[in-house]
Amino acid sequence: MLQRSPMYAYIPVADLSRARTFYEQKLGFVPTSEEAGGVIYQCGEHTACFMYPSTFAGTSRASQAFWQVDDVEREVAELKKKGVTFEDYDMPNLKTKDGIATGGGAKTAWFKDSEGNTMAIVQSV
Repeated sequence: MLQRSPMYAYIPVADLSRARTFYEQKLGFVPTSEEAGGVIYQCGEHTACFMYPSTFAGTSRASQAFWQVDDVEREVAELKKKGVTFEDYDMPNLKTKDGIATGGGAKTAWFKDSEGNTMAIVQSV
């Protein structure tokens, strides 16, 4: 049953004002509503995220969420113009070139938000 239901991401932040500036000015998010001390942002096709204050913001060493896109190079280029910095990896099974890794049937780019959360942009290939 759950697989047919929309899934929403939580984005923990240490400083809600700073995080809102990052997501709204750099990523172009438009808030849908403010609830329970946080902010909801609608994304594509029945998805959304809830940004909320947390003392655990930025503590996960794994990706918090990803956006499925049609053209990862275009998205990376547009976000770089807005000041988003992409992570570079050089490990045995993961190497990026210009911030993008290719492998496993996808092109993927990772960046950290203003709170230290790792986010990803993925294109299936």
